[in-house]
Amino acid sequence: MSRGFNRLLDAVVRIDVRELTFEAGTRRYTASIGSGVILSADGIVLTNAHVASLRSVELSITLANLERVSARLVGWDHWTDLAVLRIDLAEVKRRGYKLVHAEFGDSGTLYPGQEVYAVGTPHGLTRTVTRGIVSNKNRYFEDNRGVGGFETGMFNTWLQTDAAINPGNSGGPLVTTDGKVVGISSRGYLGANNLGFAIPSSTARVVLERLVRDGAIVRSYVGLVPGALQDLENFYALALNTGMLIHSVDPGSPAAKAGLRGGDIVLAIDGARVDGRFPEQLPPIQNLIASQPVGAALKFSVKRGPETRDYVIVTEKLESRVGEEWALEKWGLSVRRVSRAFARENQLEDTNGVVVIGVQPGFPADVAGVSRGDIIIKINQQPIGSLDVVKAAHAAYESNPAPTLLETQRNRRVSLYILKP
Repeated sequence: MSRGFNRLLDAVVRIDVRELTFEAGTRRYTASIGSGVILSADGIVLTNAHVASLRSVELSITLANLERVSARLVGWDHWTDLAVLRIDLAEVKRRGYKLVHAEFGDSGTLYPGQEVYAVGTPHGLTRTVTRGIVSNKNRYFEDNRGVGGFETGMFNTWLQTDAAINPGNSGGPLVTTDGKVVGISSRGYLGANNLGFAIPSSTARVVLERLVRDGAIVRSYVGLVPGALQDLENFYALALNTGMLIHSVDPGSPAAKAGLRGGDIVLAIDGARVDGRFPEQLPPIQNLIASQPVGAALKFSVKRGPETRDYVIVTEKLESRVGEEWALEKWGLSVRRVSRAFARENQLEDTNGVVVIGVQPGFPADVAGVSRGDIIIKINQQPIGSLDVVKAAHAAYESNPAPTLLETQRNRRVSLYILKP
C-alpha cells in the first residue's frame, strides 16, 4: 500500500455512541458503534447522521493507537446522512497522542470498475479494510426515509460499491488506492450481496464545511414532489431531455399558494433549464431549489397543457416531518411535536399538538385507550401550542396526581380520554 493509504488507516476511528430515545412511553438509553474519519488537524471527524445525532448523549472515539478519547457533536444533517464530531484536543494533548488526518478525493472523477476500499469498524472490529470496485457512481433511491424516520437522500445520489459494508462500517471512508476519501459509507442493501452505498465526497465536503462553520444547514423548501419524465414526453408534447414533472404539490406549501399543481411541467428555474427525464437527475434539481436563500423569490417557467407561463414562488425554511420528542413517563406516553411538514402531509389545520409515538402497556394512557398515531391537541382543555405545554402538564401531574383530560384527533375525528392516577 502507498504511504497515503497508510496515513488514511491512521485517520480512521471507531465511534461509540450512547443515545437517548423515547419509545413505548419511556426514556431508553441505547449503545451503538460506528466508524468515522479524521479530516483536519484540529480533530474534525466526519461520520453518518445515523451514527451520531442530536439524540447522542455520550460520544467516544477510538484512535488508531487503540486509545479512547472523548468527542462532541458539532452538527448533523439527516438529509445527507452526515454528521461532524470534534475530538477533545485538550485531552489528546494532555495524554500525548498525535492525530493523523485524511484528505478528500474527487468523487466526480470516479468510474465504474475503479478499485476502491471501504475502511471502518464492522461489528466493532477496528481498522478493517475491504476491497471492491465502484459499481455505479450515480445511484438513486426513491425511498428517502433513512435516519430514524428522518428524510435522507433527497439532495444527492449515491456511490454504489461491492466492497463489503457491514453494520459498524457506517460513517467510515470509501477511499481510492492512494488513500483519498471519495465517499462516506452509509448503507448496505438488505437481503443482497455486494451492494453497498456511500455518500460521494462532492456532497460530503460541502456538508462538512457548512456544519463546521454554522453547526447546521438551512435549506429552502417550495413543496414540489418531482417525478421522472421518462416515457411521458409524448403525452406532454415535450422534446426529450426537457423539463421536470411535478408529481404532486404539498398542501399549503409555497408552490400550492402560487398555483402549481400535480401534472405541471417545470421547464426552467430562474431562467436555468431543467432536465428531469431520469430519476437520477431529480436530486440535483431538488438541491438547486434547497440551496437558495430562505425567502428567495424563484421564477418557475411551467408548462400546463399547451400553455407556458411563469410562477413566482417564495421559499420557506425546509423542515423535517420529525419533530422534537419527549417521554411522559407517569402517563406512559412518548410524544413528538407536530412539525409543519407533518401537518401538511396529514392535512392538519395547524402545527398545534403532539403525535403519540409510543404507549406503555398498563399505564394511564393505555388504560384510557390512547393509541399510537393519535394527535393530542388539548390537555385539560388547554390547546397545545408547544411541547413545553405538555411537559408542564405532566410535571403538574407528577407533583399532584389528578384525573387529566386529553383531547385527541385522528382522521379528523375528535376523541376524549381521561387519564386516571
